[in-house]
Amino acid sequence: MTVAEYFNKHKEMTNEQVEVRKLAIRTELRTENKANLDELQTELAALNEVIQNNIEKRGAANMNNQSFTPIAGATTQSVELPTDVEAIIKTPEYRNAFFKTLQNKPLTDIEQRAYKAIMEQRAAFGNQSSLAAVLPTQTYDQVITKARGLRGLVTASRNFNIPAKLSVPVASPSSAAAWHVEGAPVTAVDPNVLSVMFNAYELIKIFSISASSSSMAIGAFEAYLTGELANCLLDAMEAAVAVGTGIDQGAGLSSITFTAANSKTFVTGPGFKDYTAVAGMLKGGYSAGASWAMNNATLYNQAYSIVDSNGRPIFVQNAAIEGAPAFLLGKPVIISDSIADDVIYFGNFQYMGYNLTNVLIEMSRESSFKSNLIDYKVTATADCKPIASEAFVKLYKA
Repeated sequence: MTVAEYFNKHKEMTNEQVEVRKLAIRTELRTENKANLDELQTELAALNEVIQNNIEKRGAANMNNQSFTPIAGATTQSVELPTDVEAIIKTPEYRNAFFKTLQNKPLTDIEQRAYKAIMEQRAAFGNQSSLAAVLPTQTYDQVITKARGLRGLVTASRNFNIPAKLSVPVASPSSAAAWHVEGAPVTAVDPNVLSVMFNAYELIKIFSISASSSSMAIGAFEAYLTGELANCLLDAMEAAVAVGTGIDQGAGLSSITFTAANSKTFVTGPGFKDYTAVAGMLKGGYSAGASWAMNNATLYNQAYSIVDSNGRPIFVQNAAIEGAPAFLLGKPVIISDSIADDVIYFGNFQYMGYNLTNVLIEMSRESSFKSNLIDYKVTATADCKPIASEAFVKLYKA
């Protein structure tokens, strides 16, 4: 469907109903690896148009009911903002105020109130002139959506957007029910529920762009900034998911303790039986949604030409469609150049989690004044870690 078709479908919704639907879409984008990204992005764009249309209709109604002030000849309009801070971050008024501030453009009254409401909430951490602005929810969602297009580890891993130091339960493969003899007592069993708690590590990136960016339209500037954020933040997260040590940074796949029980080595090159042996080490509850992960060189050097006992290749790729998923022994292959050479992981990446929250941006014109540049500093609270180490096995060169 097109944006227009989605708009016609949702145009009778209230802003509250739109926000509920947008929340459902954002949840699907973060948790469903097989989500149709193009369709969901199109629907999100249409929902934003519905909100803008509702605002314009409300403004028109206010104009029709305006009160005339003889002295100033002004009209009185009142646009109410949500009282909840998280809701304000989602509003188009705050989004416009955020980008206009970065571009040094004047704000309308409603935009000033939205921006001030967020900054006052953060005033406990510094004075208002020195505080960085919180990234709007819509822009954050676009950053994550762009990152999913990388087809890397962050695409497959589970994304959280929660405060640091907060324990979150995560469902795990449960044991099967037992056969019961009628009348016999049954012993209660505690549910097998995992939990994950992310630390508050900090990511920082500074980049400079031409001062002429202040003349860009908000949509164009947001598209540029979204690309920069996706590159600088998610590239760091991609590397952390692969090789993070857990010391002053996230813990990645390489931080898992691999032994003879959950890993296998090869000397010159893995054979068909090496792949099947390591795949057999993964518990069935995790194997149902498992994927292979390796870098591009390892794929072509250690997997591409392997055949089974009947001479059939174990790696299958649809070469006719660019970007189509590839499969190894029937399981998807994730390519990430952050993984070391000759290292192959097999596991369920829904049990590898990363948290990216509190994304802040501040602007400075001082350091690059002579070059006609504007510096932007991005900071974020981030972490990653395996939720269940048993969800991963490893095949690597001795």
